[in-house]
Amino acid sequence: MALDTSADTPAPLRQISQLLDGYIGRLGAVWVEAEIAQLTRRQGICFLTLRDLRAKISIEATCRSAVLDASPAPVTEGSRVVVHAKATFYAPRGSLALDLREIRPQGEGELLARLERRKQLLAAEGLFDPRLKRTLPLLPRGIGLITGRASAAEHDVLENARLRWPDVHFVVRHALMQGNDSARDVMAALAELSGDPSIDVIVIARGGGSVEDLLPFSDEALIRAVHACRTPVVSAIGHEPDTPLLDLVADLRASTPTDAAKRIVPDVREELAGVAMMRERASVAIRTRVEREVRGLADLRSRPVLAQPGVLVDAEQNVVRDWRDRARRSLGHRLDRAGDEIVHHLARVRALSPLATLERGYSVAQLGDGTVVTSVRQVPADGELTIRVADGTITTLVKSTQNDPTTTTPTEDGDHG
Repeated sequence: MALDTSADTPAPLRQISQLLDGYIGRLGAVWVEAEIAQLTRRQGICFLTLRDLRAKISIEATCRSAVLDASPAPVTEGSRVVVHAKATFYAPRGSLALDLREIRPQGEGELLARLERRKQLLAAEGLFDPRLKRTLPLLPRGIGLITGRASAAEHDVLENARLRWPDVHFVVRHALMQGNDSARDVMAALAELSGDPSIDVIVIARGGGSVEDLLPFSDEALIRAVHACRTPVVSAIGHEPDTPLLDLVADLRASTPTDAAKRIVPDVREELAGVAMMRERASVAIRTRVEREVRGLADLRSRPVLAQPGVLVDAEQNVVRDWRDRARRSLGHRLDRAGDEIVHHLARVRALSPLATLERGYSVAQLGDGTVVTSVRQVPADGELTIRVADGTITTLVKSTQNDPTTTTPTEDGDHG
């Protein structure tokens, strides 16, 4: 309903503001397509400037932080979005704004949102688990390369790898690296190379491109094929900022094809330098060890016991000599004492010897059978006696015997007569 006003009966500003608020309020919630020209986050609320995709028209908008965070893909300045919003009119300042209820990325943002959901589902299955990553061999016997025919990525990988290790062996399989059939071509080449026992590493390489160009390398079937591959796989897709899902499932992610070439083979110059350094370190270690042992031997040889080995023997020889002299002296004393005892015993024996008695003038008379004569009655008349003196024997004939009356002779029965 038109407002009836004139120069004489103008409407107050507050009435106009109220009418505008009512008109705008009747618009209700609408879906709006726009581009985010400016985005500012504050405590719990976000302030945005939405710009038309073609015309030079913009409008302010606000939303709660939770609405922005609920977007399936990150929303940044320059993002194309579709928002569910309700127009509001702020009467005190007379400003029009949109209150955003929902934000949905469009175009590349929508594509990124779908890739994010796919990434979360595959990650939940454990396909991106770091514990499943395999270590690449130091020097692979053969390297499989999946790339586009006559592409810059193929040239970068081959050229840089051969500069680092001239004897490197490549088996190249060309495949479509863009478009609807790309994922299927790459999976066929992957299956062929993984079945070759001479291939130790497989590299999938492609140059940079848009999100749509790199979409085949986030294909779920390809991701599962790489996960099931028994040969280590290197992903070299795009440039550093590009992160297709292949990067997450591969055993090694290279930022560029050139980076992949540097990481799959060692640098022969570095390895030779390393060998030379290790040889030098080993040589120094051996020389140091030998010098230390030589010094140790010199220290041992400088000790008195080794410098003059006879010193120890001489000392022990002196000890043996002293003990020998002591033993000789002790034995000599004992022999002297024994000799004196023998002389004493010999003198006693000689003193008690019958020969000594004979030397004093005594003699022993014996019968012919050797019986010693102790009584005159043992000697028969005209019997023969042998008389033993100190220097020999005398044989004599008995003419007569005579008893000594002063000598008592025992009787035959033992009584004295």
